[in-house]
Amino acid sequence: MLTVSVKWQKKVFEGIEIDVSLPPYVFKAQLYDLTGVPPERQKIMVKGGLLKDDADWSSIGVKDGQKLMMMGTADEIVKAPEKAIVFAEDLPEEEQATNLGYSAGLVNLGNTCYMNSTVQCLKSVPELKSALSNYSLAGRSNDVDQTSHMLTVATRELFGDLDRSVNAVSPTQFWMVLRKKFPQFSQLQNGMHMQQDAEECWTQLLYTLSQSLKAPTSSEDSDAVKALFGVNLRSRVHCQESGEESSETESVYSLKCHISHEVNHLHEGLKHGLKGELEKTSPALGRTAVYLKESLIDSLPRYLTVQFVRFFWKRETNQKAKILRKVDYPLELDIYDLCSEELRKKLEAPRQKLRDEEGKKLGLQTKSSSKDGDVKMTDAEAPSNESGESSTAAQQEGASSSEKGTHMTGIYDLVSVLTHKGRSADSGHYVAWVKQESGKWIQYDDSYPSVQREEDITKLSGGGDWHMAYIIMYKARFVSM
Repeated sequence: MLTVSVKWQKKVFEGIEIDVSLPPYVFKAQLYDLTGVPPERQKIMVKGGLLKDDADWSSIGVKDGQKLMMMGTADEIVKAPEKAIVFAEDLPEEEQATNLGYSAGLVNLGNTCYMNSTVQCLKSVPELKSALSNYSLAGRSNDVDQTSHMLTVATRELFGDLDRSVNAVSPTQFWMVLRKKFPQFSQLQNGMHMQQDAEECWTQLLYTLSQSLKAPTSSEDSDAVKALFGVNLRSRVHCQESGEESSETESVYSLKCHISHEVNHLHEGLKHGLKGELEKTSPALGRTAVYLKESLIDSLPRYLTVQFVRFFWKRETNQKAKILRKVDYPLELDIYDLCSEELRKKLEAPRQKLRDEEGKKLGLQTKSSSKDGDVKMTDAEAPSNESGESSTAAQQEGASSSEKGTHMTGIYDLVSVLTHKGRSADSGHYVAWVKQESGKWIQYDDSYPSVQREEDITKLSGGGDWHMAYIIMYKARFVSM
């Protein structure tokens, strides 16, 4: 890592870091953020002439502390209109972004679509954005290391940049910190950074945020990320050979949709994912034995994440192969039958209220219409404050009430899809498809956001070489009682 200064016009920008493992185009993207001069207009003087986008830093001879000279014209700044009529294109960029109804795309820094799509999906969770905005060094836990703190701050800043911009944002700082925290994302192949698995990026980033955003208290209520995404599972572990049986509990941030020739729908894959075999020592037999593990959901998250287990290690080729089988998934997911008996009982009354409300909309007589007031049906955002505090109680008790009397129903609405196109996890292309607050779906293909039809979102189910769902996220539907 080199530190240089850059003189442009009458300004001198000090302390600019250059990551020599990245091409000069990334350095130019940094200068674009500082000066507003697009990379294609930048003329940077180095030994031997002008700095080229794909040059090798080792052959350029730039030294630590060196002052570089740059020439180029910045993009014209939109001037304030002189007349009373204000057109959208004349508004400040932040207001343009607000009026547009969706945020900006992310520049691909070289096989970083896995990172870009992950960021766009997680950014769609307003409670997570609010928790990040409230994060500070002073309130950070002593268990949080410096790189985790830096990554948390970089995530917060990147989310803010995306909301304030209509042009594609360069995630340079975020990427540098991500690779510092998780060196596996720095792997090179033929001098270029390799494509990575989006699920690994999603998991690592969410784990880091869960540590950073945890309040410095022993209470589980302080865990903001667990309150939003955590799923508590209760498992029965049984050994048929010895007859031994035990129960286990665990908390996970996503459910797995296992794919086999028997699985055609998400619900079937989730059932397969909640069952499995494991080998461990049997005290009764005095040796290793096979145990059957069957799990049920014991508490519901505000946001339910599902990973389609499409990649597996193929010994013949010594690489990750992809399962292309089509697995359909719905816009509305009901996971009632995947819940424990105790949780189902808690869900019964809210679900009846939800059915009554839907019946009223159709003009039908319902069980509770004569004695109960109107029931308000909300999504996960409506009843909560921006920090997602009411989600903590709901997550703790599965279907309990929040302070405002809202209850989970076990029904979820699709809000984001992360897709993969290609035959291998280490190649291909990742794209995010995110539902906005307006109900509009936006495809984020790196720098290029575009409006999509809702009916096309569920067509990303696989069966060919087109984009297919790899990670999907649902938002809980609540009722007020």
